Amino acid sequence: MTAGLDRPGTPFRPVVPLVETRTDGPVANITIGSGSRRNALSGAGWSQVHDRVRELGESDAIRAIVIRGRGGTFCAGSDMTEWRDTEPEAVEDSFARMESAFRAVEECPVPVLAEIHGVAAGAGCQLALSCDLRFMADSARIGMPIARLGIMASPSFAARMVAVAGPSAARELLYTGRLLDAEAAVAAGLADRHLPGPELATFTERTLARIAEQPPAAVRAAKRAVGAALAPIREATRSNDRPAVSLDDFRLGISAFLG
Repeated sequence: MTAGLDRPGTPFRPVVPLVETRTDGPVANITIGSGSRRNALSGAGWSQVHDRVRELGESDAIRAIVIRGRGGTFCAGSDMTEWRDTEPEAVEDSFARMESAFRAVEECPVPVLAEIHGVAAGAGCQLALSCDLRFMADSARIGMPIARLGIMASPSFAARMVAVAGPSAARELLYTGRLLDAEAAVAAGLADRHLPGPELATFTERTLARIAEQPPAAVRAAKRAVGAALAPIREATRSNDRPAVSLDDFRLGISAFLG
């Protein structure tokens, strides 16, 4: 049955894909989210991110990828509405899908950039941290406010923050859940540049064009080289035998958040 036309008098509302890709010559654009719930993604959405990044990385024609959020924000994390009254196994599966998406970005053979407007929080922050470069609008914020929801920071979550900001900043942000504004994020190392919002897309596109102008084999080798330097910490944190959430605290936190 066609979406939006299942009842007489119901206006047609086109279905917005959770993950949309577009190529512009050697540059691939990935747009995430539906534009609602600040682009929080369901487990299926995270799997789509994984699949799109893998597909694009396999193309010899693609030299760089940029990830953006739909509308005025990047990604507020995972869609917690699908966690209401769910079973622990479903929660674990959702976190496994997230981690697969982040790994796909890290292991993609070409550079992946994050262009951040609005907020990059929780899993949205992890998606940004898995990218090679992060450019933020001056009004944007980034961080990991997950402890209040009973979400247990995994070793891989912590490792991404430690790799860019160091252990002290990672501890403070994970312990307190504080979101950093763009200027503070650059100072801490979580982001690479901050610019006025209207200038951000132009700066991102200029950087992507400059990457695409370089010999592709050299750029791919550079990403492999940096990946090799980060391999010890990534491999050490690949396995996690702890649960993703503290279930009682998680259920209370989700209920309070969703009202």
